[in-house]
Amino acid sequence: MNGVVQEKLKQIPTHPGVYQFFNSDKKIIYVGKAKNLRNRVRTYFQSKKHQRAKTISLVRNIENLEWIVVRNEVEALMTEANLIKTHRPRYNIDLKDDKTYPFIRITKEPYPQVLLTRKIIKDGSKYYGPFTDVGRLRITLKALHKVFPIRSCSYYLDDKMVAEKKVKLCLDYHIKRCEGPCEGLVSQDNYQEMVNRIEDFMKGKTKSTEAFINNLMHKSSTNQKYEEAAMYRDQLYAMRSFKEKQSHVATDFEERDVIALVREDNLGVAVIIRIRNGRIFSREKLSLRGLDENDKATLQTVISRFYMDSDFIPKEISLQFQPNDEKDLIQWLKEKRNGAVYFLYPQKGEKAKELRVTMQNAKLLLGEWIINRVKRKEQIPKMLGQLQEDLNMDVPPKRIEAFDISHLGGTNTVASLVCFIDAKPRKTEYRKFNVKTVTGIDDFAAMREVVFRRYKRVKNEEKPFPDLILIDGGKGQLSMAVSALRELGLDYIPVVGLAKRLEEVFVPGNPDPQSIHKQSPGLILLRRIRDEAHRFAITFQRQKRNKDMVLSVFSQIPGMGKKRLEKLLQIFDGPEAIAKLTPEVINGETGIPLKIGKEIVKVAILTLNGRKK
Repeated sequence: MNGVVQEKLKQIPTHPGVYQFFNSDKKIIYVGKAKNLRNRVRTYFQSKKHQRAKTISLVRNIENLEWIVVRNEVEALMTEANLIKTHRPRYNIDLKDDKTYPFIRITKEPYPQVLLTRKIIKDGSKYYGPFTDVGRLRITLKALHKVFPIRSCSYYLDDKMVAEKKVKLCLDYHIKRCEGPCEGLVSQDNYQEMVNRIEDFMKGKTKSTEAFINNLMHKSSTNQKYEEAAMYRDQLYAMRSFKEKQSHVATDFEERDVIALVREDNLGVAVIIRIRNGRIFSREKLSLRGLDENDKATLQTVISRFYMDSDFIPKEISLQFQPNDEKDLIQWLKEKRNGAVYFLYPQKGEKAKELRVTMQNAKLLLGEWIINRVKRKEQIPKMLGQLQEDLNMDVPPKRIEAFDISHLGGTNTVASLVCFIDAKPRKTEYRKFNVKTVTGIDDFAAMREVVFRRYKRVKNEEKPFPDLILIDGGKGQLSMAVSALRELGLDYIPVVGLAKRLEEVFVPGNPDPQSIHKQSPGLILLRRIRDEAHRFAITFQRQKRNKDMVLSVFSQIPGMGKKRLEKLLQIFDGPEAIAKLTPEVINGETGIPLKIGKEIVKVAILTLNGRKK
């Protein structure tokens, strides 16, 4: 324990709160909560006799600590969950890919949108999810859009926008997939009625919606509006068809989630089955890594992280056993739901059967995951061995670094570096480069610059060099990379170029491509790494281009200084996100005055319209 930690242990308060441990690189490696911060944190630095191996390893790496004092245990629980989700500390339980789980979002505006999103924006929108099965979510969205002609455009629409006719009817209106709110062809009340029905749909309450549509169909038929009646008939059919695909599992028609957790060593799978109106609405899977033997703590993590961003909490949640901090979890869920929430631990009857089925699902999914991990581990040496043979290397290339250049007509030139270790991406080792010395279209010179900069730094910092360098490009890009390495005295590092057009591999000193079978596992790995480098470069280039564009359009607004602009772009992701906001939301999140906020929204809408033209 160093002096910094010792000193902070003397200062830490006895209040409830959240603590964070940092390593020598100033990265958060663990986040925890406590009713009494001082007592809890000090336990880590006491006798190691009864500590688990994971805790001993954690303590060895602690170089600093910080804490956040909160009002109560519930707030501590949620703060901890938010910090873990944001920072993904090494020693916390890792919910595999939980940052990318999608939701159905219903926006807060006069004419709301219903869309798939992976990003939670605190602007008053409602979120239903998360959904771990993206395919099923898309089916759900498709069913919703069939039943309810909700607009698909991303403009912010209110009565003023409609009156000024700033947005025109699109194809969706003409093919009867939208009722044309942009030109005032549907009232706010009628449109909101559709949105309310969608919310009922997401909650599994379909009977009233079916009755509503059926009534409209009969009214239209009575009034001899047969085309309209046919449209309602098709909507009714779509809804019933979707409903029939859902398995009927309960007779009490309660809203209930059933959660089961299974673990093997440090891996686990949690399955959440959502039961709505007696039918399985969805089955969600959370893959968990870095587990210890405390299943109660793991279950607490699953519950808090799963429901964190969702706006719909069921009344009942069936569990195998009691999670840690049960009372705090229930209190938090009650506040989110604005109503009663119960944890059930069924031992017999229908609900016990539901739990057993959910556990069986979890066991099967965990078994499948473990088998696939074993297969992959067995395949990696073969893949790297084949690549060694294909490239006539002395050793298998365990660490591969790949470069790609991206620009738009010679502007905003950037480069990417991706790193694969044992054929798996190591995203903490990815790097972005703004090309500094090259103007116009010159991929060769840009490649030389970034390769030189990268390995000059690696050399100076005495960090590990790659076993293989992969260049996205042919002989020209490859020769520039070799030139940079030679200047640094690193031309002994193997380097190859992979040309896109014919997927040919070039090595230094040979004008002809290597004779490698197109289905070679080694070549397939190189293509995968090259494609990842290309994706990373394109994403960075697009971000840079959008930022420059946004800076130019918004900086022209009177009263929009540098600090306000930076704050706006920190919170909201460019014109597409801003065009959907209201001046009130912008003011609430950034403090920018309403007058300037109106201009910001206006400029964002005009920018999007210009793009679409």
